[in-house]
Amino acid sequence: MRNISKQSVTFILIASLVLIPFATTAMAEGTYQEENGKGLEMTVDILLARPLGIVATVVGSAVFLVSLPFSALGGNAKEAGKVLVVEPFSFTFTRPLGDFN
Repeated sequence: MRNISKQSVTFILIASLVLIPFATTAMAEGTYQEENGKGLEMTVDILLARPLGIVATVVGSAVFLVSLPFSALGGNAKEAGKVLVVEPFSFTFTRPLGDFN
């Protein structure tokens, strides 16, 4: 019984000493990629996401207008307006550049 616990403690200690440097390297790599990737994220945002957001806002507004009589009868006009118009509008015009969250 005593050998098993000694072996377990020894194994855990060795595994910890071996794996801790990998964990700190992984955390540092994540920070490095986040700082350097911001310019690329902003470029993709301004060239692709914002124009697609404008198209989604226009198409969503048109779909909302067509569906307005039906959604008003169903009692979910506010929800339809939020999903089809407000969310694409805020994605396109109110969020920070390069922030896709």
